[in-house]
Amino acid sequence: MKHNSAILGAAFLMATSAIGPGFLTQTSRFTGELMASMGFVILISVILDIGTQLNIWRIVTMSEDRAQDLSNKIIPGLGYFLAALIALGGLVFNIGNMAGCGLGINVLTGIKPETGAIISCVIALGIFWYKEAGVLMDNFAKLLGILMIGLTVYIAISSRPPVGEALYRTFWPLEIDVKKIVTLVGGTVGGYISFAGAHRLLDAGIKGKNSLKQVSNSAVSGILITTLMRYILFLAALGVVSGGLILAKDNPAASVFQNAAGQIGYKFFGVVLWCAAITSVVGASYTSVSFWKTFSPAIAKKEKIIISFFIIASTIIFTLRGNPVDLLIKAGAVNGIILPIALAVILIAATRSSLMKQYKHPVWLQVFGWLVVAVMTWMSIKTIQQLF
Repeated sequence: MKHNSAILGAAFLMATSAIGPGFLTQTSRFTGELMASMGFVILISVILDIGTQLNIWRIVTMSEDRAQDLSNKIIPGLGYFLAALIALGGLVFNIGNMAGCGLGINVLTGIKPETGAIISCVIALGIFWYKEAGVLMDNFAKLLGILMIGLTVYIAISSRPPVGEALYRTFWPLEIDVKKIVTLVGGTVGGYISFAGAHRLLDAGIKGKNSLKQVSNSAVSGILITTLMRYILFLAALGVVSGGLILAKDNPAASVFQNAAGQIGYKFFGVVLWCAAITSVVGASYTSVSFWKTFSPAIAKKEKIIISFFIIASTIIFTLRGNPVDLLIKAGAVNGIILPIALAVILIAATRSSLMKQYKHPVWLQVFGWLVVAVMTWMSIKTIQQLF
């Protein structure tokens, strides 16, 4: 029973790590720009997400080593480089996550976002310092994940989107935007998010060939939960913009909820934003630190202290930075650029039989994984050219 809870918890940890303020902002803004063709961007990102997650989760849990340790066994020092990339991407995201926490509480209560962020910081710290932190983290992610999806379904129904056109354009778009695909993939499985569930499964003792089916099911479940939420939010936003309304640039997701269901919709947005942000804070902090704790017994021993510092630092930086919307968009793009590097390292590890403990990674998954690396590398180069 405990293992089943951890398996589902890992899926929700990955999903709720992905469904953060950046997720809400990106999906809403991009729908306003692409209209129904946004469905195609989501479809391509899902295919790339599945190719990424199945490879990373299976290779990491079958090797029974965290990604950074696998990397160091391939090339000494490579694990430190990967851990630095993941921590940087996680910190950038977490600053936006803390901002989302503050803004969510601001919508619900009217208190200053900075104060809301501090309250949320205390709640996140409480989760990690609780005696059964792993179990609490799993249950917290599941409960708030279900709540987010439920409220967004209500908004999608209220906005009355053109479902037929949305489905048609999902497979036959009027416009294809490479940068948006990279940003969405980066926001869903880029950076630390790729490893959130896999490292959680290792901590729960779910590893080795006997756990292969459970690991694969958990990986796919995480992607499907994330995709369900993104497509529902896409439909909600499409319903609003199809009616001729223009989403606010400074907070496009709030516009979706408010225009679809008035003041109650705006309050629902506050709940969804806070749920999305606080679960992403938990996921980003836990996973980013999990990349460092095997490097030194001292780090492992003081894991909770380091996680706490990570959360507190993110909160302080938010209070100094202000509006996070552009940061959230760029964070997805940055993590999308990190993704092909991280995935390539893990795929190389899968070819080393000495590292895989008698597990042979399927050829079709290796091919799928290298296709994702190639496509994401090409699209990342295009994105870098646009960003800079």
